Amino acid sequence: MVKLAIVVSEFNYDVTYLMLQKAVNHAKFLGAEVTHVVKVPGAFEVPIAVKKLLDKGDVDAVVTIGAVIQGATKHDELVAGQTARKLMDLALEYGKPVTLGIIGPGASRMQALERVEDYARRAVEAAVKMVRRLKAVDELRYEGETLVIE
Repeated sequence: MVKLAIVVSEFNYDVTYLMLQKAVNHAKFLGAEVTHVVKVPGAFEVPIAVKKLLDKGDVDAVVTIGAVIQGATKHDELVAGQTARKLMDLALEYGKPVTLGIIGPGASRMQALERVEDYARRAVEAAVKMVRRLKAVDELRYEGETLVIE
C-alpha cells in the first residue's frame, strides 16, 4: 500500500480545506493510506514540512496542497515559483515523489475554487502513480544484458 503524507497551507483555507477533503477521499479511492496531514501557515512554508516528512519511514510520497491567489503585486509569482522549485529539489534529494497541488500563481479566488477538485485529485494521483512506478523500477535487474523482471 502506498503511504502518503499531505502538507496543506492554511492561507486561503476556504479553498485548501476543500482540497484537503478531496485529496484524502481520492487517496482512499486509489487504495493509498494517508499517514500524516500537516498544516502550515502558507505555501511558502510547505517545503520545510515536506522535508521533515520525507525523513519518515512511513511516507512514500508527499502531496502538497495550497492556493496562491493573485494580488495587487507579483508576490504570488515569487511565492509559487520558489515553493515549486524547492519541492522539486526535495523530491530529487530524497528520491521520493513530492507532488504539486498548489494552485497559482495568477489565479483569482474564483479560479482557485473552480480548480479545487482537479488539483487535489491530480496531486494525489501523481503521488500514487510515481510511488508504484518507482517501486517497479526498483524491481528491475539485469543479468548480463538481459532485463529480469521479478
